[in-house]
Amino acid sequence: MENQTQKVVTRFAPSPTGFIHIGNVRTAIYAWAYAKKNNGTFILRIEDTDKAREVEGSIEHIIKSLKWLNINWNEGPDIGGPNAPYKQSERLESYQKYAKILIEKGYAYADPYTEEEVDVFRNKAIEEKRPFLYRDHRPENPPIWNVGKSNMQSLRFKVKNIKSYEWTDLVRGKLSAGPEALDDFILIKSDGYPTYNFAHIIDDLEMGVTHVMRGDEFISSTPKFLSIYEALDIKRPEYATLPPIMGSDGKKKLGKRDGAKDFLEYEKEGYLPEAMLNFLAFIGWSPKGEKEILTSDEFIDLFDIKQIHISGGKYNEEKLDWINKEHIKLLKEEDLEKYVFAWLPIELQNKKIIPIITERISKFGDIKTMVGNGELDFFYKEPVYEKDKLIYKDTDKNKTITNLKEVLEILEKTEESQFNKDNIKIFLMELADKSENRGQILHPVRFALSGLDKSPDPFILADILGKKETINRINKAISALN
Repeated sequence: MENQTQKVVTRFAPSPTGFIHIGNVRTAIYAWAYAKKNNGTFILRIEDTDKAREVEGSIEHIIKSLKWLNINWNEGPDIGGPNAPYKQSERLESYQKYAKILIEKGYAYADPYTEEEVDVFRNKAIEEKRPFLYRDHRPENPPIWNVGKSNMQSLRFKVKNIKSYEWTDLVRGKLSAGPEALDDFILIKSDGYPTYNFAHIIDDLEMGVTHVMRGDEFISSTPKFLSIYEALDIKRPEYATLPPIMGSDGKKKLGKRDGAKDFLEYEKEGYLPEAMLNFLAFIGWSPKGEKEILTSDEFIDLFDIKQIHISGGKYNEEKLDWINKEHIKLLKEEDLEKYVFAWLPIELQNKKIIPIITERISKFGDIKTMVGNGELDFFYKEPVYEKDKLIYKDTDKNKTITNLKEVLEILEKTEESQFNKDNIKIFLMELADKSENRGQILHPVRFALSGLDKSPDPFILADILGKKETINRINKAISALN
């Protein structure tokens, strides 16, 4: 745990404007881990002030996504808390309170202009080939802000001091922006809802947020945030700016418009939540040492803001598949059975085929593909043999028949209690080692039992099918060759 002079409070504050993707969720993971590691508080807050873009069901989707990863919060819209409410749309009085303070201090004014009048100002600036600055058109005697009225005006922040800003970021170190980054900006819109620039500052203040994990897109807006903190004479939280998640080619930032999918699609595709968290944690962060497969508790214990990268991390689905496969190996036997059976039709739900399946999948959704491709049909459907495929390379047909009969004799003599993959392997390998080529024995047996070009070892197949069905299929293969 890091030394702190005050309790750590972090937050994840998404907007309910549609599905969240991995970039959003990684921010939540880092904020959650930092709070957990430091015995702090993690808050879920919903920034729902852009009503035009709000999508019904988004809040439920956000909560479901985080809960799938077993990320829990101490305060939030679904569980309440000492700083409730946790939806910005229900906190309008707080924003109005601080807006009035800014007006009294001379840092805010009601905007008297219509959109048409602003367009005239903007077009004139374009004609004169100069940047459009709202502060060039500040009213000398702004009207009284008629908050709550039907004809309510927007409220703008008045940038009194046009200056450069410098600040320290926990990830990126010293950052700065010139005076060109500042202009009078809207605090509260004419519909009564605050802008992000204003609302998140007030929320963080009232909820005691100490550390803000954020995307790099907010760097350019930081001078606006700092000017509000100065005007209200309040301390800002620490910023930790996270690196972007890049597309698979490493050239472009991954976003909704660039193929980033609904986060819950990963659950539908059969990824484990522990693996997903592990994968996302490593996009933009790495612990000391070589260990790549981490449980949630191990990640929390190792997480350190100082080890967050500055440069973007590449999204690599092959790496995700590998991490997921490693986490599958860590599952308890009963949990593995539960996951595998959830993807199998009833006729295939047999414990003996679980090792065959897990050996061949990276995620549980691959089981659906295996079933669809007929890769598991051998378990409950008798194969239809193509005579040529029963024969190994240039082996004579009669030799193949002789070999299968020798296998049959061995298996028939094997007691039911001894009929398992280990014993079958010993018996058949003794025979195979005596032949010119092991394939002359093993290939026709495997194909006789599965009917597939690619399938598990014949010993495993025989164990799964049992003595009676194994003998039955080898007899049918012999008949097919005659």
